[in-house]
Amino acid sequence: MEYRRLGDTGLTVSRICLGCMSYGDPAAALPGEARRWEWTLPEDAARPFYRRAIELGINFFDTANIYSFGASEEITGRALRDFARREEVVLATKVWGVMRPGPNGGGLSRKAILHEIDASLKRLGTDHVDLYQIHRWDPATPIEETMEALNDVVRAGKARYLGASSMHAWQFAKAQHVAERHGWARFVSMQNHYNLIYREEEREMIPLCRDQGVGLIPWSPLARGLLARAPEAAATTRSKTDRFGRTLYGATAEADGRVVAAVDALARRRKLPHAQIALAWLLRNDQVAAPIVGATKPEHLETAVGALAVQLSDEEVAPLEAPYVPHPIAGFN
Repeated sequence: MEYRRLGDTGLTVSRICLGCMSYGDPAAALPGEARRWEWTLPEDAARPFYRRAIELGINFFDTANIYSFGASEEITGRALRDFARREEVVLATKVWGVMRPGPNGGGLSRKAILHEIDASLKRLGTDHVDLYQIHRWDPATPIEETMEALNDVVRAGKARYLGASSMHAWQFAKAQHVAERHGWARFVSMQNHYNLIYREEEREMIPLCRDQGVGLIPWSPLARGLLARAPEAAATTRSKTDRFGRTLYGATAEADGRVVAAVDALARRRKLPHAQIALAWLLRNDQVAAPIVGATKPEHLETAVGALAVQLSDEEVAPLEAPYVPHPIAGFN
């Protein structure tokens, strides 16, 4: 395993982060809603992935309150207590999603943040998280209110660092400016939607993060599995039932298909798994601290960690990047 400082902080994380959205309750839903997490693994099936991740040297685990409406946090907390020492892992979770019916059931108000951090800590079975992230931007709440509440979470010792996720670069810059102006804790990481198929973050967000010393922990580094299998491979259970995933890709399917074909060609030539090619491309970017990788089969973790040893030449990267076309913004909501 390789390790990297998260942005300009002193926090050291493994270069592969285990994303825990895949572990939860397949039947979880809000009262009165039909949305389910059908593709998630229940606890007995999920626990071996935490154990193996730790054996491979992964110390970075990312979940969110909204994943299976709390079940992912519960499973993650129990597994890490059983398989690791708390001080040796970097535990991240998120706030923003709607967790219960009613007008204050989600978002980034002071009321929501202070309630949800305590609820997350209870589910995780810990007195603090290492990285507390806002899952999305909340246009209904003044950013000053959000940043002050997050600062209070840090000052109370309930979070060590703050992070953000998909938003416009101007929004991220505004949040950082507000925090700096008031002497509050700033965001140290950006969990953005970034992979070979979706590279819009290269226009503004990644240059901003590089300038400001903010570490990148990209989500969906394998484009919901599109970059992890051959073009002719059958669809997975998740790809058939993942409603959010279907909103991310499709508008540029023809160009995306050419990127997938380029990955396929290089994977065959190098005799490597497709996922290792896609992850190795991301890991070339020194601003990327750790792609967030989901794993639902034993080989997924081995493949992801194996990508650390894969070096791509400029000549190999060129045809991977050449088919890219501008994409509509996706993943901010």
